[in-house]
Amino acid sequence: MLKTLLKSVREYKKPALVTPCFMVLEALCECLIPFFMAQLISRIETPGIDADTAMRTVLIYGGVLLLLAAVSITSGVLAGRFAATASCGFAKNLRHDLFYRVQKFSFGNVDTFSSSSLVTRLTTDVTNVQQSFQMCLRIVVRVPLQFIFAIVMSFTINPKLAWIFVAIVPFLAALIVSIMRFVMPFFRKIFKKYDALNNSVQENVSGIRVVKSFVREEHETQKFQKAAGEVRDDFTRAEKVIALNGPIMTLFINFASILISVFAAYAIVDKGFWAAYDGFGTGQLSALISYGIQMLSCLMMFSMIFVMLSMSIESGRRIAEVLECKSDIVSPENGVTEVADGSIRFENVNFKYSQKAERYALANIDLDIKAGETVGILGGTGSSKTSLIQLIPRLYDATEGAVYVGGVNVKDYDLDILRKEVAVVLQKNVLFSGTIKENLRWGDENATDEELVRVCKLAQAHEFITAFPDGYDTYIEQGGTNVSGGQKQRLCIARAILRKPKVIIFDDSTSAVDTKTDALIRRAMAEEIPDTTKIIIAQRVASVEHADKIVILDGGKIIACGNHDELMASSDVYREIYEAQTKGKQENAEGGEE
Repeated sequence: MLKTLLKSVREYKKPALVTPCFMVLEALCECLIPFFMAQLISRIETPGIDADTAMRTVLIYGGVLLLLAAVSITSGVLAGRFAATASCGFAKNLRHDLFYRVQKFSFGNVDTFSSSSLVTRLTTDVTNVQQSFQMCLRIVVRVPLQFIFAIVMSFTINPKLAWIFVAIVPFLAALIVSIMRFVMPFFRKIFKKYDALNNSVQENVSGIRVVKSFVREEHETQKFQKAAGEVRDDFTRAEKVIALNGPIMTLFINFASILISVFAAYAIVDKGFWAAYDGFGTGQLSALISYGIQMLSCLMMFSMIFVMLSMSIESGRRIAEVLECKSDIVSPENGVTEVADGSIRFENVNFKYSQKAERYALANIDLDIKAGETVGILGGTGSSKTSLIQLIPRLYDATEGAVYVGGVNVKDYDLDILRKEVAVVLQKNVLFSGTIKENLRWGDENATDEELVRVCKLAQAHEFITAFPDGYDTYIEQGGTNVSGGQKQRLCIARAILRKPKVIIFDDSTSAVDTKTDALIRRAMAEEIPDTTKIIIAQRVASVEHADKIVILDGGKIIACGNHDELMASSDVYREIYEAQTKGKQENAEGGEE
């Protein structure tokens, strides 16, 4: 995990390496200050010292102390600046790497992580890791060094008294480890509940119209409060344990300071067993207490570090999980970079979404589509119509068998080239924040305004676009919330046509437009892009009735294939669908006449 995360440091290695150097210098200066202060007090307390000598001693040692303080402050400031640069840059790279990795995921990889979980990893988890990284560069380097320096300096003053500090360290270390082991499971649960919390927010924001139309605000509020309450409860449990850190450590260190003061008093008064040398006095006692306070500060910071690390370790694991997740669909080396035509062939294809799945979503699929043909796909809900077309641009890979486009196995193509030549208008149409022009140019970023108008006329979108006050410069809100479902579908169709693909797939993408507009779109496709293979998944027979070939799917298998006349004669399923829809239209028409 650590190796994976540290790869994102990259160009910020220099500030990351410089920071600890300044922290070493700062820790060293802070540990030398009590030592020189003790020397100053001892020199001034020397019996018989005259005023001039005392003043000269104060000036010399005062100058040294001022220099040490200046170096310490300067080192701390520089370390802070370099640490901030390194940690913020590290977080920026982490977010970039996470986002880039997600962009490379196949649909199978995306299915592994929920969108709310990915959002949490890109935000909360990265922030936790960033804070820990900055803490590691500064405190994790400084605290152990300062602690060691303080102990070493204590031993130089009085080894026997210094052992009192050393004796309490194992107890405090055991306390820190115990607390960390106890709270770690809570943090694991907390982040999973964070995902649930973000999921609740995401669902409500994206589906706010549905919530309001069904008057479910109170229900959704209660669901959110429950998710937020579970996060609060787990955090409270963890914080209650963590809160014991400070008081217990303070108790131990104060107890050690009392012992040192008692034994030091004996050492100063009667020069007994506890005196390390004859020069032990008030200055040395002051230095020992100062080092004790430094050790207390170090241990307190240690506890803060472990608390933060407890959170960030889980966050780091979740980030590394995404970064280490390899896409199961990648471009082959030296992949084919040209699609000859729009012909498609399925050869004994079987497909299931997971190796653990008990049944195939598609089974024994054999289908031959010639370049330029229009192919309709019909079938009930769950018949795997969408699964079939997703194998063509390699959104998923066939589990068994092979899919060919332009006479070449799709697995042999460079992935970007294949997907540029196979445009898919998915069932869930998505528009992004920006103008209509910017959304259309997803199909071709270099398209001229004239080309945009042409494809919008083909998709029957030009009329409603020009009705907007800003025309093609109309701003589309996030998710396309300021246009209707039918308008959104037509914009997505225009965007796909603009790519000039060899194959264009419509996954029930005219379901929100009226029958007349649907017919106009199909006629424009046949006349304007006759050489492009067109695959239409539809619920209405009228949308595919004039197709060169109609495929009927049921339970993931092709149960019939042919043109309209052939299927009317040979397929009971197709005939039933056609007659049911035709009868419904006739009844509606008769009702309208009455």
